[in-house]
Amino acid sequence: MSAGAGSPESLDLLAKALAKLAEGSASLPATEAAIDPDAAASLERVLLETAVRMQDNFPYAHPLYAGQMLKPPHPVARLAYSLAMTVNPNNHALDGGRASSAMEKEAVAAIAHMFGWEQPLGHLTGGGTMANLEALYVAGQLRPGDAIAASSQAHYTHGRISGVLGIPFVSVPVDAQARLDLLALERLLESRRIGTVVATLGTTAIGSVDPLPGLLALQQRHGFRIHADAAYGGYYTLAGNLGAAATAAFAQASHVDSIVIDPHKHGLQPYGCGCVLFRDASVGRFYRHDSPYTYFSSGDLHLGEISLECSRPGAAAVALWATQRLLPLERGGVFARGLEDSRRAALELHARLAGDARFIVGPEPELDIVVWAVRAARASEASTLARRLFDAAAAKGLHLALADLPLEFLGPAADALERDRPTVTCLRSVLMKPEHLAWLDRIWILLTEATTSITTG
Repeated sequence: MSAGAGSPESLDLLAKALAKLAEGSASLPATEAAIDPDAAASLERVLLETAVRMQDNFPYAHPLYAGQMLKPPHPVARLAYSLAMTVNPNNHALDGGRASSAMEKEAVAAIAHMFGWEQPLGHLTGGGTMANLEALYVAGQLRPGDAIAASSQAHYTHGRISGVLGIPFVSVPVDAQARLDLLALERLLESRRIGTVVATLGTTAIGSVDPLPGLLALQQRHGFRIHADAAYGGYYTLAGNLGAAATAAFAQASHVDSIVIDPHKHGLQPYGCGCVLFRDASVGRFYRHDSPYTYFSSGDLHLGEISLECSRPGAAAVALWATQRLLPLERGGVFARGLEDSRRAALELHARLAGDARFIVGPEPELDIVVWAVRAARASEASTLARRLFDAAAAKGLHLALADLPLEFLGPAADALERDRPTVTCLRSVLMKPEHLAWLDRIWILLTEATTSITTG
């Protein structure tokens, strides 16, 4: 078991790494003066006060936190980030982040290779929102005046980003599994100028994977571009235990025009760390700009020359590089097996919920997100019970999430609900920690106890 980044063992490792880093600047004159005792005491006081304030958090790293998309960074990522922060490199230009820029290029190349791309254009970003903005910016440059289309279950930022960029946006209906409806899209393609379609490979509500093979077939007839928003689900391309539809979608990912993935989700990185990739490296022409005081130091590519962002933390690249050195992005490897355990946990929880008459389950998880409703006579009553169960579970130390979803996502069992509102509030669990599999019995005990307390109290 890996030591946590705050454990004595890990701090010893960080001290050794800091000493090794210091060897690189041993020839420089000393600059640090002795620490003033009063300043040291003030520093300790403020740091301990900070630690107390930070106690006011949910236990995000613990397996009993099964709510939002919060996966703890791997210890090597936290330690490498801390190590890099003693330098505080800026990966905009090589002047500010020479080593970390090289590490970013290597780390991004490994992610691209995971999708079957060997010569793409790509870089890290502050997160999925900025990465998607860059992808849609390029889409707008390539297809000026044409609309962006994404499913109604795609992340809300696509519509918002399109507005920021001044690009028309079209929302496409979804099927009962929350996947983009290809027939509805085809009707829109026949009536609208759509230049780019977003394929979501892992929606943030329930983890659905859009039917990429069908989208590629439509692309052959209508000529639109395809952007894959794999911010949440992208790493699952390495998993060997997905269903047939998701497996087929990830198998075709190399044929899209651009991809976004968030290493700060399943990639075990601290926030914020996103990544955008373009299959055609020539789109770098849309990033050209003049900065005569920034890019003079080297003829090599400065990452700021292919990014809309300027200053970016080189520490994020160092942490990602170190994590991928320890846990390579390969099928059957330790990293991939962790993803497979997360999906096993989600399938097992879904099966247990489906076998309990007190619940109505959503679609079988395609990745690691499970949604379910509390059975009741009316949608409004089920929604109230879900909120009560959310609170009752938290009181027992089990932290879930809530999501308002269309009743259609609950399948035929939802027909028994009186539709006094168009959506129903559901419970939602993101089982993205591999440890969730081993903790599932405990999670189930707490969930059933909390459910009993709200249905018999």
